[in-house]
Amino acid sequence: MPTAHPSGWAHADGALRGPHWLREPSDPDALVPLLWSRTATKDDGVLSVGGVPLPELVREHGSPAYVLDEADFRSRAGAFRDAFSDYDVYYAGKAFLCTTVARWLADEGLSLDVCSGGELAVAERAGFPMERVGFHGNNKTLGELERAVELGVGRIIVDSFHEIERLAAVTAELGRTVGVMVRVTAGVEAHTHEYIATAHEDQKFGFSIASGNALEAVRRVHDAPGLRLLGLHSHIGSQIFDTSGFEVAARRVLALHARVVEEVGVEMPEMDLGGGFGIAYTTQDDPSDPAQLATEISKIVEHECRGLGITVPRLSIEPGRAIVGPSMCTVYEVGTVKEVALDGGLVRTYVSVDGGMSDNIRTALYDADYSATIASRSSGAPPALSRVVGMHCEAGDIVVKDEFLPGDVRPGDLVAVPGTGAYCRSMASNYNHALRPPVIGVRDGKTFTVLRRETVADLLATDVGVSS
Repeated sequence: MPTAHPSGWAHADGALRGPHWLREPSDPDALVPLLWSRTATKDDGVLSVGGVPLPELVREHGSPAYVLDEADFRSRAGAFRDAFSDYDVYYAGKAFLCTTVARWLADEGLSLDVCSGGELAVAERAGFPMERVGFHGNNKTLGELERAVELGVGRIIVDSFHEIERLAAVTAELGRTVGVMVRVTAGVEAHTHEYIATAHEDQKFGFSIASGNALEAVRRVHDAPGLRLLGLHSHIGSQIFDTSGFEVAARRVLALHARVVEEVGVEMPEMDLGGGFGIAYTTQDDPSDPAQLATEISKIVEHECRGLGITVPRLSIEPGRAIVGPSMCTVYEVGTVKEVALDGGLVRTYVSVDGGMSDNIRTALYDADYSATIASRSSGAPPALSRVVGMHCEAGDIVVKDEFLPGDVRPGDLVAVPGTGAYCRSMASNYNHALRPPVIGVRDGKTFTVLRRETVADLLATDVGVSS
């Protein structure tokens, strides 16, 4: 593994040769199926998704563009629905949400997790059943709580004593009752990036079980007239590949559930175990099958409930990025290619594309790894270790840190990056006044616009410094 360097990972020992897990392919044109949506294929080097060749899609819709595979999305949603048939499955709106996706989720029988008034507005506009909406967030505004109660969301996940008071006041003023879950921190840190591990004690989310705050929060919710106590909510992190962390968390959360029965005198009907299941961004990732996850998690819960002598509550799960993440790729056009001579006779090939950190911030933010392939032609050139970089005025504007691309990659080529469905468009920005790309749906050889490309008029619409 590269050693640490004060200037960052790109300067560390060994970084110039690529990560230890990256293997030079015998055919740089070939797809690794695990990384792509199920309908992705290559024919003579041309990548197609949903039966649509990406060069054709770019000619019609331009680049860069996010490409959303409807059949793949629905298939993954259905796989979680069927595997967790005794659970409520909540899709993570923060990963990627729009009215089209909300309607697909409604069709597939999933529930929806939102964490802002904006995401709730999308669900409302899509006609999503509000009783299947859960509202997360550690600092919901008074206006957001009022709107959620007015719309009749199925559950609000409370995250602080202030919020319990605020929500009780809202329900009293509106004369309504709302279902409430209490988010707890179980003291379990998932094996994931520090910034997206959310159940250890030193972080902003939830009530600590160890400190007693979680039990006190349950008491206060139970005692509030307009709040209907549903149960406990636990979330241990994101991009998780096994169930070991869930075993420890479930033991602690169910122990608290049993204490509530004994000390508060109420048996809560539900429990949410979170989720945050991982996907394959590169060949080093090995995600679990939904059926396997369901079997293992259910065994954990049933075993703990037997030991505690309590009834298994109605369970919820939140797959996180695992539904939409693999269902989308991003296609870019190469603008420049630069070979940079390095010490020891090494050469780094920089492949600059017409997007970057404005459409995928995760590499810069999380040091995330991605893969890439040439999408517009075949090549007989030997593979060359390359770095796909963006167009922004930042040295850290990197899309794919290390990938083997054909050695003859050139301006005008299309490069496609898989696994960009989660937290790419939803975290996109107008940095350098870039225009956010469109999301183009594909199915059965046809394209349809899910989110249109931003225009200069969109960009200037909020700039009121000069009157017309």
